[in-house]
Amino acid sequence: MSAIDEIKSTLAGNPIVLFMKGTPEFPQCGFSMRTAQALKACNVKFAYVDVLANPHIRADLPKVSNWPTFPQVFVNGELIGGCDITLELYRTGELQPLLTRAAGGTSGDGS
Repeated sequence: MSAIDEIKSTLAGNPIVLFMKGTPEFPQCGFSMRTAQALKACNVKFAYVDVLANPHIRADLPKVSNWPTFPQVFVNGELIGGCDITLELYRTGELQPLLTRAAGGTSGDGS
């Protein structure tokens, strides 16, 4: 499976996906850490992909998303944005309902 096919499969199989450096428990950059914290604070289950452990995904995701930096948050297969946009949505109260709707109204542990 190509990296692009793998990305598309991940997006199709998960309503909320965070492509980040590291993991939500052990982020490897401050932007990824803050983004994962915002998602966790919304108390919804989300999938994540560590782009440092998957260099083929790191190389090809910008071709799919047209977004050059990490982290990247996708909801229902659509790019929401990176750290700044996600944090702004969180601050304005828009992130929680967006994620709750995508997750089907269920909450989870954020992993």
